[in-house]
Amino acid sequence: MNGPVFLNGPVQNGSFDFQGRPGKAVGIRIAATLNDILGHRPVPHLWNTVTLAGDLRHRRMAAAATTRRRDLEADLIAAKYLPSAPPVGGVVTDADAEVAQLALAMIEEQLRRGDLRLSRETVRTCRECGHLTGAGGHACRACGSLRIGAKSALHLVAEAGDSRAVLDRSNIHAAHRRQPLHLQRTAPIGAPRLILSRTRQYGIELSPLGLDGLVLDPRAGLHVAVLSVARALQADVAVMTTTQNAARNIAAYGQYFRAHQGTRLQYALHGHAPYDDVAGTLSQVYPAYRADAGTRSAFERWFLPLMTLKEKTAIPAPQLVALFRYFARTLMSLPAHCDEAVLQELRQAVVAGDPSWVTSRVKLAHAVLLADPVHPDD
Repeated sequence: MNGPVFLNGPVQNGSFDFQGRPGKAVGIRIAATLNDILGHRPVPHLWNTVTLAGDLRHRRMAAAATTRRRDLEADLIAAKYLPSAPPVGGVVTDADAEVAQLALAMIEEQLRRGDLRLSRETVRTCRECGHLTGAGGHACRACGSLRIGAKSALHLVAEAGDSRAVLDRSNIHAAHRRQPLHLQRTAPIGAPRLILSRTRQYGIELSPLGLDGLVLDPRAGLHVAVLSVARALQADVAVMTTTQNAARNIAAYGQYFRAHQGTRLQYALHGHAPYDDVAGTLSQVYPAYRADAGTRSAFERWFLPLMTLKEKTAIPAPQLVALFRYFARTLMSLPAHCDEAVLQELRQAVVAGDPSWVTSRVKLAHAVLLADPVHPDD
């Protein structure tokens, strides 16, 4: 596969669908468009299923004893999509067998190198259900018990790193002048000792390492899921779409799982689209431009996610009118065919991590021709 492959940061599998919560699909839609521009085939959508919320949801089910957790997660994911439009590239979760196999291989390699180790640790644990509760005086989030105490057990541990930040320029897919300096300044320096094993009922089981009843921390596992898909696609670079806040929260755990045997992972940062304001703000603008359903959908589902690559915090709602006018005028002036020179510039910008092409009407028009968001196949 030529050039990087873009994959969404695994979306947490909660009780929502994309029609009601379109913001949840921003990373998926960014990845799909950038892959379209580079000429890649459709890639899987990635899902985060290793969650305490998922454990509790499964436990509360009346049919929990006869319904496999994997099937429950698969049903919830399928319900996110319209029945007529499942993802062309399929779905991958952070608990799939291929992901678990890669995770264990990466862990074993790092255990041999000494980057990770198995260590007996004393951690705060619920005396009722055995859940690791973490620091603080709160009740157990798994069962609600207040009976919390210290317990010594064997865990997978990452020792404290050196004086380097856990997130630097090499980890961010961005052109030099687009580097998120604030994120790099606020990322942890020399991350403290991390416990990478967690008490979950579902996930990448660490029992092959002698850690019965524990799974790999999902913040690490989601990186492995991205790497696993990239390796299956024979890509050297996997670029995971994510927000700055999410990158800051997962970077310390991901630093041990961002590269393996020639495949490396970077983050492509994006912001938030003001979907709650679209209907009210554009209620008069859409009719004025005679925007049909295809044009409205292309603006909301295709163009707004791309704009979040430039606006890495949030697109201000007052900008929606100007952004729609810009997009509508771009659609009105589409060339009959792609210009190879412009197409090359567009692809170079995508590979370099420079999102300024989104505000170049000529380059945006070429992206429209490649992706055809007004008349999508799915």
